[in-house]
Amino acid sequence: MQEKTFSQEWLGRTLTIKTGKLAQQADACVTVQYGETVVMATVVESKYERDIDFFPLMVDVEERLYAAGIIKGSRFIKREGRPSDDSVLTGRMIDRSIRPLFDDSSRFDIQVILTVLSVDGENDYDIVGLIAASAALSISGVKWSGPISGVRVGKINEKLVFNPTYEQQVDSKLDLIVVGVEDRVIMIEAGAQEIPENEMCEAILEAKKVLQGPMELIHQLKADVSAPVKREIKKLRDQEEIDAEQERDQILDLAQNWLRENTKNILFNQEYYTKGERKMAVSKVKEGLAEYLFEQDIKKSLRDLAVKKLVQKQIDHEITEALVNEKRRVDGRALDQIRELKSDIEILPRNHGAGLFSRGETQIMSIVTLDAPGKEQIIEDMEGEQKKRYMHHYNFPPYSVGETRPMRGPGRREVGHGALAEKALIPVLPDKETFPYTIRVVSETLGSNGSSSMGSTCASSLALMDAGVPIKKSVGGIAMGLASTPNLEKWVVLTDIQDLEDGDGGMDFKITGTRDGLTAIQLDTKTLGINDDIIKQVFVQGRKALNQVLDSMEATISKPKPDLSKYAPRIISFRIDPEKIRDVIGTGGKVINEIIDTHQVSIDIEDDGLVMICGTDAEHSQKAVEWVKNIAREFKSGEVFTGKVMRILDFGVFVALTPYQDGMVHVSKMAPYHVTRPNDLVKVGDMVTVKIEEIDDQGRLNLTMKDLNENIDLWKARQNQAKTQAPPTQYRSRFSKMSGERIQRVDTDRNRFKQQSNRFKN
Repeated sequence: MQEKTFSQEWLGRTLTIKTGKLAQQADACVTVQYGETVVMATVVESKYERDIDFFPLMVDVEERLYAAGIIKGSRFIKREGRPSDDSVLTGRMIDRSIRPLFDDSSRFDIQVILTVLSVDGENDYDIVGLIAASAALSISGVKWSGPISGVRVGKINEKLVFNPTYEQQVDSKLDLIVVGVEDRVIMIEAGAQEIPENEMCEAILEAKKVLQGPMELIHQLKADVSAPVKREIKKLRDQEEIDAEQERDQILDLAQNWLRENTKNILFNQEYYTKGERKMAVSKVKEGLAEYLFEQDIKKSLRDLAVKKLVQKQIDHEITEALVNEKRRVDGRALDQIRELKSDIEILPRNHGAGLFSRGETQIMSIVTLDAPGKEQIIEDMEGEQKKRYMHHYNFPPYSVGETRPMRGPGRREVGHGALAEKALIPVLPDKETFPYTIRVVSETLGSNGSSSMGSTCASSLALMDAGVPIKKSVGGIAMGLASTPNLEKWVVLTDIQDLEDGDGGMDFKITGTRDGLTAIQLDTKTLGINDDIIKQVFVQGRKALNQVLDSMEATISKPKPDLSKYAPRIISFRIDPEKIRDVIGTGGKVINEIIDTHQVSIDIEDDGLVMICGTDAEHSQKAVEWVKNIAREFKSGEVFTGKVMRILDFGVFVALTPYQDGMVHVSKMAPYHVTRPNDLVKVGDMVTVKIEEIDDQGRLNLTMKDLNENIDLWKARQNQAKTQAPPTQYRSRFSKMSGERIQRVDTDRNRFKQQSNRFKN
C-alpha cells in the first residue's frame, strides 16, 4: 500500500498524519507528528467473539527511551521495564476518551497500541497519541462513532494558551485536557491552581472550538483511505439451532415483559439507604424473574441467560426514568443532596499524621509519612531524570466492596486514582524552602460506594493538617453524576453519585478544590458526550457540594497543627556559599559521612547551597548544623575569635578559629611590645583571642592579638616569667657549645704557630 500523508497547520505547528507504510498486518496503523514528536497508533480487532459479559477494549501506551535519545541509567537493566505512571495515566486518558463511542454490546477484543517514536522536548505526546488513536480507529473498519480530537489548555498571565510547550506549562496555573466530538465534550482531565469555576468553564468551552482542526484532518484521512473489509464469519446452523434461537428470543421477550411490569415497583416501593439494601433490591428483581420463568417451565440455562442479559439494563432504565421524570433517587435523597459526612483525625498512635473521611458508605483512611529530602522519588523517563517530593498512593483492597479476589498489587485504577488525589493537593502544598520534607500520603480504601478518589482527597487533606504540614487551605472533592435520555433530550445532574446511579447515559464528573477555586477535574461519560448546559450546571451544583464537604472537614480541623508529631523527623535548613559545598562533602564524601555517622542524621545539599539536615534527635541535629556551618563559614575582617594555638614557627603562630579553618598571627602582631620569638609568648595548645585583620586574595586569614583586652593576662604572665627565670636552657647550651668551639680554634692556631717557629730556628 502506498503511503498517504495529510497535514495542516494547527495552533502554530504542523500536524501530520501518515498511513500505509508501517505495520501493514494491523487493521490500521497511522503515525501522527506534531512538531518533532511522533506517535504510532495501531488497531487490531480479534476475529472471533468471546463469551463474556463486558466489552473487551485494551489501550496500551508504550514509551520508548530511544524516542528521547536516552539509554536507561541502570548498569544492569537497559531495556524498558514496567510501564511508567505517566504512560499508564495517558493510556487511561485515551481509553476514557474513545470507550464511550464503541458499541459496548460487542464481544470482539479490540486493542489500541500507542508507541512513542520521537519526542522533541516541547510537545507532550499525550495529545498526539490521542489524535493518533482517533485516526487509526477511524480507518480500521471497527464499529466506532468517531472521530474525536483533544487539546491541552494552559493559562499564563490570565490568557488561555492552547497546546503549551513544556516550558510554558511551568508558568501555567492551569493544565487542562479537553476531548470531544463536534458539539460535545467526552472527557476532561485537569489540574489547576485554584481556578474559579467560571474561568474553568470558559477554558473548556474555548477548547471545544480549538479541537475541531484535527477532526477535519481525520475526516480527510477517512474519506481517502478505505477501511479494511471485515470477513463475515458464516454461522452454519442446522434446524435444531434455529429452533433454539427462536425459543431463546421468545423467552427473552417474556422475561422483558415481566421486568417492565415489576422492576420499578421493587426498586421504588421503599427508600434503600445502604448499598446492602440496594443489592438486596437488585437480587429481589433477579430472583423474581427467575421464579417467574421457573413457573413457566423454562429450563435453567435460559432462565440464567435472561437474568444475565436483561436485569441490569432494565434497572438502569428504571432508575434513569425516575431521575429524569420524577427527580427521584433510590435512596430518597434530593438531586443535590450529599450523603452523611464524617471527618476525623488523630486516629493512629505513632504515625506522623492520619485522617479518616466518610461520605455515606465510602470510607477512606489516609496516612502521612515525612522524611528527609533525600528520600524524594527519582523518576527516569523520556523527559529525563526528575525528582518528586510529594507522592500520593491509593490502595483498593477487595474487602472495601465486600468481595474476595487475589491481591496483585496496584493496577491502572489504583495508579489513576492516586494521581488524581495527588494533583488535587499539589497546589496547596508548601514550597521546598518553607517545608523541605519529602511527603508520602497513602490512602486506604476501607469502604467504596461512589468516588473513593474524592474521598481520598478529603482524607488526605485532613491527614496533612494533622501531621502539621503547613498546607495553605483545605481541599475537598465531590463526584457529580448525570441521568439522561438518548441525545440528551432530558437530563438532570446528580450530586454525590453512588452504585446504581452510574448507568448508561450517565457520567462521573469529579471536581476538587478549596473555597477559592478548583484544583483538579476528571470527567468520564457513558454517553456520546455532554453539552455546554450540563457543564455549567455541574460547576454551579458542584460548588455548593464542595462547600458542604469543606464545612464538614474544617469542623474537625481548619488549619495545620502548629507542631509536627514527636515521632516525625526534624529538618533544619540553611544556606551556605555554593563554593563551600566541596569542603562540606570532603574528598570522596569523607567529611559529610563523618558528620552523618557521628550524629545519626541525613544531610542533603542542593547545588544552590541549600543544606537540609534531618534527624530525630534535636541535640545531635543541632551539633551537625554547627559542624557544617563551621566548615562553610564565611569570615570577615574585624571578626574576633578565641582559638587554640596549633603550630608555632619562627615568624609566627597558627590559631584554629574553627575545626576546619585557621589563620596566622605574625610575631609582630602577637603583643603591644616587641616579641623576639613566638615561643617567648605562647605554647602549642594555649587559648588566645585573635581578630581577623586581613583576608588575602588567596583566602588566607591574617590575624592579630594586639589591642585585644582578652590577652592582657597572657602578656603580663609572660613578662613576669621573663624577669624571674634564667635564660632558657637551649640558649645556654647553645652559648656553651659556641664558646668551646672558639677555645678549640685558638689552641689549634697556637700549636700551628709553635711548629712554624721551631722550623725557623732549625
